[in-house]
Amino acid sequence: MRLGVAVVFFISGRTKVDGVLILSDTTFFLFAEEYRVPLLPPEGAAYLATWSEHLFPVLLVLGLFTRFSALALLGMTVVIQLFVIPTGWPTHLMWAGPMLYLISRGPGAWSVDRLIGLERSSRA
Repeated sequence: MRLGVAVVFFISGRTKVDGVLILSDTTFFLFAEEYRVPLLPPEGAAYLATWSEHLFPVLLVLGLFTRFSALALLGMTVVIQLFVIPTGWPTHLMWAGPMLYLISRGPGAWSVDRLIGLERSSRA
């Protein structure tokens, strides 16, 4: 589940940059003209979304701060649903399901969270 959610967001983040993490002119244009998120200036929203789409998927793959990362991406999904692509709810529900599972159940046995003791085994 961690990988499935991470790939969607990471690939989306990669479409917004040139090189490693240099936001493209197209990204700034889209956030100014198409993605208009309320309460955030377009340039700030572009940086926040792009960095989030790179950071949180990597953390999910590693299983590090899994619950927080899934919650952050779920919040991003809600913003996308409400303000960017309101007709995208079938896809957004498919993203939300695994994220809700990760938030409620944690990262699983093969995770850095488990390795460093942030999550405990569910076995008694």
